[in-house]
Amino acid sequence: MKGALSWTFIRLYILVLLYFSANSILNVIIPLQGEELGATNAMIGLIMGAYLFTTMFFRPWAGHIIHKYGPMKVLHIILIINGIALILYSITGLSGFFFARMMQGISTAFFSMALQIGIIDALPEEERSQGISLYSLFSYIPGIIGPLLALGVWQHGMNLFTIVMVTIAILTGVVGYSTKIESAKVAYSKKAPQSTNIFWSFHQLVKNPILFRCSILMLVSSVIFGAITTFIPLYAKQIDNGSAGIYLMLQAAVVVLTRLTFMKRIPSDGKWHNGFIVSAMLILTIASYSVSYASVAGFTFFYFGAILMGVAQALIYPTLTTYLSFVLEEDNRNVLLGLFIAMADLGVSLGSVLMGPIADASSYSFMYSICAIWGLVLIFFSYRKKGII
Repeated sequence: MKGALSWTFIRLYILVLLYFSANSILNVIIPLQGEELGATNAMIGLIMGAYLFTTMFFRPWAGHIIHKYGPMKVLHIILIINGIALILYSITGLSGFFFARMMQGISTAFFSMALQIGIIDALPEEERSQGISLYSLFSYIPGIIGPLLALGVWQHGMNLFTIVMVTIAILTGVVGYSTKIESAKVAYSKKAPQSTNIFWSFHQLVKNPILFRCSILMLVSSVIFGAITTFIPLYAKQIDNGSAGIYLMLQAAVVVLTRLTFMKRIPSDGKWHNGFIVSAMLILTIASYSVSYASVAGFTFFYFGAILMGVAQALIYPTLTTYLSFVLEEDNRNVLLGLFIAMADLGVSLGSVLMGPIADASSYSFMYSICAIWGLVLIFFSYRKKGII
């Protein structure tokens, strides 16, 4: 096999799978542990949100550092920090989770940027969308069995949790240090890109209309994804025959199947495809409403929402990322891609931090109905008339 399916890239995808397997467990354990210790939804959301809020902050800087030193040198250092964070989860209580989330957030900022930039630089243009889709695909595979594994760990106590976290840390480090990727197109050096000022990149978020449109779409979509990830373990208890493990497993399985099915159909030509993107936002809106309505209609709408949410997650991120990899200027592409991905991180974080107080003041169902309204707004925002950027 060659290109995105060569053995070199398969090893990268396996590394991605191992790295994100910890999160598929933590996304269930932390809300359950927080509720047992009497934490409010706002507090749980703050702890969960600390992870990707930290990731968002470091994304543009990560793009700059990787531009100077190359993805693999950065990756090896980050794997050590990630291992320390996972071990910290296993030896601290709820208060220590907040700091472990921040450490893991820093690691993820550099890890995901290093691998995605490495994939983009090493693959020919016609295979970029396939490589990015496979990266994202393998980051979701742990979500298929992770939630059910987390529920099993939760039932058997935190001693088993410690064993699982340490094992993941060791395996991720071993695979990461034995994995290499060579780029035939880019020679990394300490020569800085056009701008080394990270605040310049944030200015581009407003100044560059293409980046602005994609970032807003990703930001708001990610708010919905974040609200789902954080509060489904608690909301599922209110649904007759509802199970958070089954919901998250079903959603992740759909992400994987959709990525495999549409891997070569995601646009990889640098053009804005209205029909494709508007359809993805429509699916996201219906998914949010289905989850919200499940409190009245029952588990059928609950799991139907999981299926549609998985489809939306599978399509939105790789479509927008691939599009930007073509239209952004190459000299500053890494930094600006880092900023775009930071908007995804910020959205997931806000989905935890902002939606928690809303759920406290009203209900989970009402909170998810707000997500559906935002999805409806995105449908109109994503449509671009000819001649308009």
